[in-house]
Amino acid sequence: MSDDSELIGQNNSSSNANRSDEQRRYYRRVTRYVVGVVVACGLAFGIGWGLSFIFPVFLAKFLADFPVSNRERFQQLLLAMVLTVLIGLSVSMGVTNYPVILLLLVGLLMFYAYYLFLDPQWNFFATILLIAVLLLPYLGITNSGLAIYVGAGLIFSGVLAVIAFAVLHWLFSEEEQQNDLATASPDLLSQQQRVQEAIKALIVAYPVVVYFYYFQINGAILTMVFIGILSLQITTVKSIKISVFLLLTNGVGGLLALVLYELMVTTPEFLLLLALLSLVSLVIGARIYQQPEKAPIWAGVMSAMLVVLGGVISSDSKFIEVSFYARITQIILASVYMILASLLFDLWRSRSK
Repeated sequence: MSDDSELIGQNNSSSNANRSDEQRRYYRRVTRYVVGVVVACGLAFGIGWGLSFIFPVFLAKFLADFPVSNRERFQQLLLAMVLTVLIGLSVSMGVTNYPVILLLLVGLLMFYAYYLFLDPQWNFFATILLIAVLLLPYLGITNSGLAIYVGAGLIFSGVLAVIAFAVLHWLFSEEEQQNDLATASPDLLSQQQRVQEAIKALIVAYPVVVYFYYFQINGAILTMVFIGILSLQITTVKSIKISVFLLLTNGVGGLLALVLYELMVTTPEFLLLLALLSLVSLVIGARIYQQPEKAPIWAGVMSAMLVVLGGVISSDSKFIEVSFYARITQIILASVYMILASLLFDLWRSRSK
């Protein structure tokens, strides 16, 4: 009887120790996320450089997607950052005088980015590739010098995000656990499934991209960045309806950006903005690490908020010349389109089975 009591006591103490370790890791990850987002926003909004608002967007995404990291991942992120921008620049410089060929190449590279994104090892490479392919050829059509300027800004923001990601993991380090390894290396989709998901994302996003390229819409850069990030997120949604996902991320993220913008206009204090961002990132970070199955939703909310708000605060008149509400309107229209296109595509695919 005493042996049984000792065994029960050991099991209880072991389970309490495991629970305590999990809580420490949870608090460490949330702290890392809040510190990273707030410091990145402070640098990007306070200093400002070409495409500086991309820096906190990338960093927030890295921290949400990779709670555990290592040297190999840092090296891969840096390599991906440089290579993808070079690919985007080469496309923008070579075929901008041939619109049909340019749009075909952009479509092919978008499909390839969606396909790669479904492999976690190529997640960041695909993200940078898609954004570079959307933005740089668009700018190269009208001004090749502007494409180089934005490409340099994209490289700088991306490399800075990777460095900040590495520093944050060094400051708030944690040991890899078995369940972390399982989370970091999920079961890959089959090649056929990856192709199907990539085609779905391309069908949803490509018509909007063609529209912006054809009509050269003013302020389209910010909207295309948003569409690129959002269309990548579509490929990862499995357990919820795509329309609900888009509605939640866009609606909540846009509403948060609107509230912060109005507070900033009413009380233009930079420290107040950082305090509000700390509160928002604390709530979102807690949700991301508390409910990993719903992490894409909360990460999407943060991306939407940072893209809209950051595009205004750190805007550069060289390539963004539309008002905050004009940007909001463009993103809302793009979101409505993507929701309807996703619904129609899902209906068509369900009926064809």
